[in-house]
Amino acid sequence: MTYLAIPISAKDLNTCKEQIKTACAAGAEALELRTDYIEGLNTDKLAEVVSAGKQTKLPVVVTCRDPKEGGQNNLPPAIRIEILAKAVKLGADFIDCEYENFKHGDFACAIKKTLAENGKIKLIISAHNFKNKFENLAQVYEQIFTVCPAAVAKTAYQANHINDCFEAFDILKKHGKKTIAICMGKAGVISRIIAKKLDAFMTFASIEANSATAPGQLTSEQMKSYRFDIIDSATEFFGVIGDPVAHSMSPAVHNACFAAEKMNRVYLPVLVAGGQTDFNEFMDNITSRPYLDFKGFSITIPHKTSALEYAREKGEHIEPLAVKIGAANTLTIGINERINAYNTDYAGAMDALTNAMGITRKQLHGKTVAVVGAGGAARAIIAGLVDVGAKVTIYNRTIARANNLALEFGCRSDDLAGIKNLDAEIVVNCTSIGMHPEVNASPVPAQCLKSSMTVFDTVYNPMETLLLRQAKQARAKTISGVEMFINQAGEQFKLFTHAHTDCPMETLRKATLEKLDRK
Repeated sequence: MTYLAIPISAKDLNTCKEQIKTACAAGAEALELRTDYIEGLNTDKLAEVVSAGKQTKLPVVVTCRDPKEGGQNNLPPAIRIEILAKAVKLGADFIDCEYENFKHGDFACAIKKTLAENGKIKLIISAHNFKNKFENLAQVYEQIFTVCPAAVAKTAYQANHINDCFEAFDILKKHGKKTIAICMGKAGVISRIIAKKLDAFMTFASIEANSATAPGQLTSEQMKSYRFDIIDSATEFFGVIGDPVAHSMSPAVHNACFAAEKMNRVYLPVLVAGGQTDFNEFMDNITSRPYLDFKGFSITIPHKTSALEYAREKGEHIEPLAVKIGAANTLTIGINERINAYNTDYAGAMDALTNAMGITRKQLHGKTVAVVGAGGAARAIIAGLVDVGAKVTIYNRTIARANNLALEFGCRSDDLAGIKNLDAEIVVNCTSIGMHPEVNASPVPAQCLKSSMTVFDTVYNPMETLLLRQAKQARAKTISGVEMFINQAGEQFKLFTHAHTDCPMETLRKATLEKLDRK
């Protein structure tokens, strides 16, 4: 069992007690009492908060963190020794002591003596690095087990890129319930969830975002939204690869569909920064670790072309349409970790456009279309429009990219400044301009919008972008990116399940709209 521990980190005892009640209601499986947060900490205050923790019947971990490793209130060693020793006598289930303190000196002697007198209490020995990953993570664990073989060995380090997480996964795979391995920061979020599949001793979640005790710590509500409660050794993982990725609705939507179909599957946000090299390294890390059971990914900005290039190099099957478009928005991982690449943006976008306009794809023939952007989504939509004979002009901030795309698909191009002379029947935004959180931006000046136009924004968060609001004010027909998102997500679900299960479209649509309502 992997305990989901919620830290109690209030400054005063009354708030600590309230946090303990809230943590229990939020589904805590253990409590970490961060006593270093308590102002004026002494053994009497410790006794009161430990008593409140023990009344819950949950395992209680007492931590009095060294300031050098993230501790609060700059407590001196003598106080920290006294608090941990007293916690043992008060019946805490675990105490957490830093490796640097435990391995030598008076600190270690005092803790070892107290533990020897109270054999039922277990020790967590921890090491922290708030700047980057440890130079040799395996060696850190070896050192901890050397000084105390019976201890639970814990590390928490800053992951500056998601590729920094995989050494932690390897440690958990090797040592399982004897270890805790947390990757801090936005890039390390997935480590907090995957820990349960790998039988880590414990992982951590906060009550609320503002009570997090480490960078990147999720709330218990967020952990459960990633189906944390159902994760076991057989769980298969999926995810959305992008940068940024926190805005994505895909985890909520696909997890709702997996739950509706009672599948032991979890869908995660996967923040992959950088370009082709970083993307390749990430995918190599995934495919070289089949024990993680990652089976597929949705691909979003800026990695759709990187995904296709990776599939060309390492793939088993690439859908011809993805090759034609020059971008992949879906990867599945097959037998022997071979990669399969697809593009569901094409059908998702074309169906959203034609359904809203009340026409068939053939009726797009001859219509003038302005496409803003030259990335993966733009490629898919341009391919679809050119296929049916629409007259497309591509507008992009980097004119060279627009020119290259126009040459490839046989259409016109201009830089973004040229959009002030816009004269088109259909306008499609394929950039991230206007996406949450930059919701007050639009790629098209309001004065360029006319009542005769159909304006399609592929951004779906927010559901009504500034571009769509201004288009409505101009009495143009508007199409939200939500429809494209729903259509392509349904196709992805089929690919993830190898078409053995139809996508529960009502669940998908409901989850999408509920998620947008909360934003």
